[in-house]
Amino acid sequence: MYLIIVGAGDVGLKTLELALRDQNDVVVIDNDENKIDSASSKYDCVFIHGDATIRDTLKDAEADRADAIISTTADDPANMMVMLNAQDFEIPSLVSIVNHSTHIRYFRELGANVIGDPDELIAEYLYRAMQKPSVKNYMKLTKGAEVFEITVTEDSPIIEKTLEEAANRNLIDEETIILAIDREGKLLTPKGDTKFLKGDLVTVFSQKGAKKEITKVFTGEE
Repeated sequence: MYLIIVGAGDVGLKTLELALRDQNDVVVIDNDENKIDSASSKYDCVFIHGDATIRDTLKDAEADRADAIISTTADDPANMMVMLNAQDFEIPSLVSIVNHSTHIRYFRELGANVIGDPDELIAEYLYRAMQKPSVKNYMKLTKGAEVFEITVTEDSPIIEKTLEEAANRNLIDEETIILAIDREGKLLTPKGDTKFLKGDLVTVFSQKGAKKEITKVFTGEE
């Protein structure tokens, strides 16, 4: 894929590392010459010193052939202008950080996939990890829904029960979906006859989020 990353800060460069690891072609744009000079000495890709809110800068980055653009700056108006300009070039995938939650809907109206304020997400993750140590790698979705990982303990009421049995006994409700089970390093796709065993790391989607009424099914903790 051909990707354009706007912003050579910490988030932008971490995104760049992931993109290069997957052998994508990447162009990075930043209006800070010092950041461009520093990053260009470490990474093997094209760097452009320029303002991505200006259409001609994206033209210089050959935006007309880009598969995706990711805007990572701490300035929401700048990120929005990048998304607007990217629309003119008909870039298929638009992705942006949104630093203030009140702005999210405007980005979504542009058809952009959005990621909330990274600092806020990290803080919330740390706080949730303190509140519920049994819940791992949770991801907050819209309207209170969450995806999270949780380990089945010996006190769980679903041990040795199949997914179908757990559903029939209302241990797993209709708003909860079991996405995957990691069993001793082997990833299983759950089916009706798949049994839950002690030590299973279960990936769960819950419309209600990782509430105690959901997590106690896997841990037995009240």
